[in-house]
Amino acid sequence: MADKIVRVPKAVNEPIFEYKPGSQEKADLLSILNKMKSEVVEIPVIIGGKEIFTGETSTNVMPHNHKHVLAKYHMAGSKEIALAIETSQEAWKTWSVMPWESRVAIFKKMAVLLAGPYRHILNAATMLGQSKNAFQAEIDAACELIDFFNFNAEYLQEIYAQQPGISPDGMWNQVEHRSLEGFVFAVTPFNFTSIAGNLPTAPALMGNVALWKPASSAVYSGYFLMKMFEEAGLPDGVINFIPGKGSVVGPQVIESEHLAGIHFTGSTAVFQSMWKTIGNNIAKYKTYPRIVGETGGKDFIVAHESTEMEVLRTAVIRGAFEYQGQKCSAASRVYIPRSMWADFKESYISEVTKIKVGDVEDFGNFMNAVIDRGAFSDITAYIDYASSHKDAEIITGGTYDDSVGFFIEPTTIVTTDPHFKTMEEEIFGPVVTIYVYDESWGDILDIVDGTSPYALTGAVLAKDRDAVELALEKLRHSAGNFYINDKPTGAVVGQQPFGGSRASGTNDKAGSIFNLIRWISQRTIKENFLPPTEFPYPFMEKE
Repeated sequence: MADKIVRVPKAVNEPIFEYKPGSQEKADLLSILNKMKSEVVEIPVIIGGKEIFTGETSTNVMPHNHKHVLAKYHMAGSKEIALAIETSQEAWKTWSVMPWESRVAIFKKMAVLLAGPYRHILNAATMLGQSKNAFQAEIDAACELIDFFNFNAEYLQEIYAQQPGISPDGMWNQVEHRSLEGFVFAVTPFNFTSIAGNLPTAPALMGNVALWKPASSAVYSGYFLMKMFEEAGLPDGVINFIPGKGSVVGPQVIESEHLAGIHFTGSTAVFQSMWKTIGNNIAKYKTYPRIVGETGGKDFIVAHESTEMEVLRTAVIRGAFEYQGQKCSAASRVYIPRSMWADFKESYISEVTKIKVGDVEDFGNFMNAVIDRGAFSDITAYIDYASSHKDAEIITGGTYDDSVGFFIEPTTIVTTDPHFKTMEEEIFGPVVTIYVYDESWGDILDIVDGTSPYALTGAVLAKDRDAVELALEKLRHSAGNFYINDKPTGAVVGQQPFGGSRASGTNDKAGSIFNLIRWISQRTIKENFLPPTEFPYPFMEKE
């Protein structure tokens, strides 16, 4: 009897817990929240699996209750950074040649741990430290990161299966998919725990070692990720955890001759500065560093007159105000035809006024706090600017209060100028600007395309297919993730690979095979079983 064909199961998206009233998952999550907020965690630098308490510390607080300290974390200095580089290179010697099956097994175990005992821990850490409500934390810290681990493991196998299709008789052609020679510097943001988990682990899965600098405001959840990596069996030194000041960590890491790559999500200015520094240092590196980054966005919703008002209203509210607009993909500029405006305005204001803002433990709150005082000041400055400008009117929100937490009401600005300041500049908060247009559909699409240097996400809402087709054509390069009749947020691993171009980044698509390809260096191997023994070729023979 012939052997059975064994098929590797395809990765599937992690089911989302809904945390409905009376559910067991809600009770379990609330229990973990109460436990974690009652403790102050001391977080070390972690290098080669060893905890280092440097003595230079800072704190993580609850954004929605900024007097409540969650953690005191130690910051890496020059000595620790040098040690992390040295340790990573020692770990690279064994990790880079470990069989891929063993590496995949570790990351598969991470997915199992996160789906199980670490699910509520990471969700609670994200809720408390980054002020996400239960649903936003669930789709981020649990589901998306589980998906990254499982789908990346599948993509790895697809990459390794890519081999030359032709090996003539007497010859064998192969391609070896090697790790990069050196380390990858992973710089992660505060707003997505899943991104913080993926940026160091995606290169590590492919045999690389990493230095991980988490956002200072999200060291708390990052620490629990490191504990999970350790429990899954990740060898010491493969990922080194170096929280600290960007002005201290970044320059020293980028100066190292062993820098082999950057995996970055954060501000455009920081990414451009890093790229420039790498360019200035290019002659000192052992290999040309791979630079992969996702930066800002000024994401749009453009509505055609054929769209349904309820669909548009929901897309704007969810797209602009989920997680307080602190998503690179958040809807920040909206274009609505004059013919829809009066009815839309009334309905929209009515719905927005129902939004509750407050503590993450009150599950009735749709919105919570922005991340810190710096963000609060930057966002409210835009609100103040709009409130005093002749070309703008605030129709919802416009108020804010930082006495307890960094709370900003969902704010909607209506402008008569399609190039108004808040239509062009990234705000990264719960502020959306609407331009009511009289232009033709084609002309407004040209305005959408030419308004922002960014090209991350965007959405067109229309029932008219010709209108959709024109938008697809004119906005071809305006968004790396383009949505039709949906909000411009919520990309799912394995379904909508995420990333943008122009000033929004290198568009290497997190959650796809194309991101992992950036973390390998191929070696082509030709083995000749019948090597020639004489140098002349047939064309040289005499007539």
